[in-house]
Amino acid sequence: MSTSSQKISVREKIGYSLGDLAANLVFQTLVAYLAYFYTDIYGLRTKDASLVILVVGIVAAFGFNPIMGVIADRTNTRWGKFRPWILWTAVPLGIASMLAFSTPDFEYKGKVIYAVITYTLLLMLYAANNLPYSALSGVITGDMKERNSISSYRFIGVMGAQFFVQVFMYDLILKAGGGDKAVGMETVMTWLAVIGTVLLIITFLTTKERIIPTPEQKSSVKEDISDLFKNKPWVIMLTLTTLVFITLAMKGGSYVFYFENYVDQAQLKSFLGPFKAFLPTFENDTSLGLGVFNGGGILFGLIGIVLSKRLADKFGKRIVFGWSLFVSTLFIILLYFYPPQSVGLIFATQILHGFFYGISTPILWAMIADVADFSEWKNNRRATAIIFSAMMVGLKLGLTIGSSLVAWILGVYDYVPYAASQVENAIHGTKMLVSIYPAIPFLIGCGLLFFYEINKKMEVQIENDLKERRT
Repeated sequence: MSTSSQKISVREKIGYSLGDLAANLVFQTLVAYLAYFYTDIYGLRTKDASLVILVVGIVAAFGFNPIMGVIADRTNTRWGKFRPWILWTAVPLGIASMLAFSTPDFEYKGKVIYAVITYTLLLMLYAANNLPYSALSGVITGDMKERNSISSYRFIGVMGAQFFVQVFMYDLILKAGGGDKAVGMETVMTWLAVIGTVLLIITFLTTKERIIPTPEQKSSVKEDISDLFKNKPWVIMLTLTTLVFITLAMKGGSYVFYFENYVDQAQLKSFLGPFKAFLPTFENDTSLGLGVFNGGGILFGLIGIVLSKRLADKFGKRIVFGWSLFVSTLFIILLYFYPPQSVGLIFATQILHGFFYGISTPILWAMIADVADFSEWKNNRRATAIIFSAMMVGLKLGLTIGSSLVAWILGVYDYVPYAASQVENAIHGTKMLVSIYPAIPFLIGCGLLFFYEINKKMEVQIENDLKERRT
């Protein structure tokens, strides 16, 4: 195992973070708008939208990601194993993201087929791009503190994309389409695709792979898979990642329904009065309210991200991740108890949830990189990409389950797309989708951490032992 200097420049950390900014322009759109796009813009029935998201997502999770992990670990170029994939997929991913959010004028059956094909293509290319990108964080450096720092930079990029999508995108869709949401969505996604492509190319140009397995550490696919299932921390992190992204997809994809149907519009208008002076361009109170609500959570989440590295260095990743996730869950549950008129409490709760969840955000991916180190430490073989591919299975599976649940649960609660007003049961369903339902996976994830064995002491031991071996 050969390495070079383990200290990473700020330039390279920023360059790496731009890759996640690019990927999350797509991913955050999927989280926040996929179910809404299919039902209220593209015109699919709730049950069909749920089925498309579920079936394609499961195929992508268990098909594309493991295959891509095996391929990436066995890629050998003068640019490294993982960086080339970021370059090769930059343009195709941009094209696929435009196609997936386009609305061709087909008959209903044709619309369903088009949705299946384009969503499949998008998830396939996303796996080919984002899995090597994520694995790259495990080979840029073996220094745990530098890895925590890289994760913090990376998730500032994530939060930047999340801020744009969740604060401004709904309003931009309305403006770009002149009130026609289909035209607006196509226009906005075209610009995001162009920007994302440029950012991915910058990531390729500014990063370097430093941890390079020596030839004698080559292993078969069978050995890599066997190592995975003997790796208890990997099993826990796979399950935890799935649960986290079920919650993120469920609550993130429900906010637009929540503001359109549950939050009292008169109280919202009154609450937003001071904000209108600073944000006069927003189309209406719903788009402004959704933007301020999401923006407050994201901005305070950034404060949590800034504190994350210092806390993780001092107490260890496991304990900081567990406590921040648990406290953030309590604020999700609180949303259930607020009536539609309690707009101030709704916004304050989102801010506090965002702060505590922000602390956990970069730690998750740093823990997955630690799992790759744990595997190398135990087996004297490093298979970074296949370990990250398993985590990407969890991410895609969580996104799939959470997004499909949004569409399915809305149907269960008698939600009707395009309706001027919804029945009381459907309105109650939107409240449940941002409170009780998404809290459940987070709480289960907190419990799983009691069985995760890589604590602060073991982190230090693994880092020192691997440094000695690599030297």
